[in-house]
Amino acid sequence: MQGQAALNASRVVQIVDDDETIRHSLSLLVRSLGYQAQSWVDGDAFLTAAPSLGPSCILLDLSMPGRDGLAVQADLQKRCCSWPIIFLSGSADVPRAVEAVRRGALDFLVKPAPKEDLERVLKAGFCELEKPSKECEADEARRKLSKLTPRENDVLEGLVEGLPNKSIAYDLGVSPRTIEAHRASIMKKLEANNFALVVKTVCEARL
Repeated sequence: MQGQAALNASRVVQIVDDDETIRHSLSLLVRSLGYQAQSWVDGDAFLTAAPSLGPSCILLDLSMPGRDGLAVQADLQKRCCSWPIIFLSGSADVPRAVEAVRRGALDFLVKPAPKEDLERVLKAGFCELEKPSKECEADEARRKLSKLTPRENDVLEGLVEGLPNKSIAYDLGVSPRTIEAHRASIMKKLEANNFALVVKTVCEARL
């Protein structure tokens, strides 16, 4: 139990709601469950701060002035942010709840959310958060590979197939020394300090 309490104490819940009373009550409830809590007055404030925040679960109000919860969710997905989102609403808005979950939200709770329901969804959220996101890994791998030149892609294809530098050089009509230079450039662009990481990046991009 002490180990679980220590683990929860390192986990952060982001509360995004324009109602100060709701933010305060949710912060108290989240802390009573052993988690840390940070609160934001609206979606824009949260999105501005998000790049500097560590991985978190998000309690997100569905209906807010300006950018509503669905718009915040869409913005996070564009950034390839896979933090679990639990939507909150003052009413049982079934169509919007269905839309939120269809877009990837973890759950939808009606305010005021009972403590046991919040405890359940946060436990599920942190379980999901602490699993690697294959889709985001693939997007990151593709981003790195997009930096390669066409010739570097040709060299990479041969290297991944296990061909020796001399064979790749012969096929491309260049010297083995040129292949070595391309290999070094590829590893730098893919942020890999060994060739196993290069292969891993290629495999992730193909998921």
